[in-house]
Amino acid sequence: MYEQLRKREFSSLRVGLLHGRMSADEKDATMASFQRGDIDVLVSTTVIEVGVDVANANIMVVEHAERFGLSQLHQLRGRIGRGSAKSYCVLMTGGKVSVEAEQRLEAMVRTQNGFEIAELDLQQRGPGEFFGTRQAGMPNFRVANLLRDRELLEAARREARYVLAGPNPDLTKEEIARAVQHLRGHWNRRYGLVEVG
Repeated sequence: MYEQLRKREFSSLRVGLLHGRMSADEKDATMASFQRGDIDVLVSTTVIEVGVDVANANIMVVEHAERFGLSQLHQLRGRIGRGSAKSYCVLMTGGKVSVEAEQRLEAMVRTQNGFEIAELDLQQRGPGEFFGTRQAGMPNFRVANLLRDRELLEAARREARYVLAGPNPDLTKEEIARAVQHLRGHWNRRYGLVEVG
């Protein structure tokens, strides 16, 4: 694609290439050239998704946008429009688009609100594992469902914060210590990362 764009569509412009197989120094040099304006068009893989801040970048075309999740599309779109110039993100699709992909694309057109995008993404993909390596699918809760039981889980979170916040007339320090010890004994292997940091 880079060669085609460089030789045909954008032959009169300076076209750069950025991808994950480049060394860190090569990536940095390419991005610095793009920031300085030495590159007019940057062709990139999704390596551009995070950590790129070029204020004058104002047009992005995402090919096969139906293949990406909502959060990733939102991250990509966030790479442009950081300066004062009006920006455009063009989402192109290829071939047949599934119902879910159509919903994702419609959401991208409808909103730029990151919280709304994250909630829609959660509804579509499920939360995966919060403290594991799996990124999609439902976690192994025996009873709770993160989507269906959101209000109940938020209430449980508030109660847990209340208990741990400090002096509590309803609970003794010993009762709280026993509860924490029970959680550590039964859940530490699975959720031990909670205490990292």
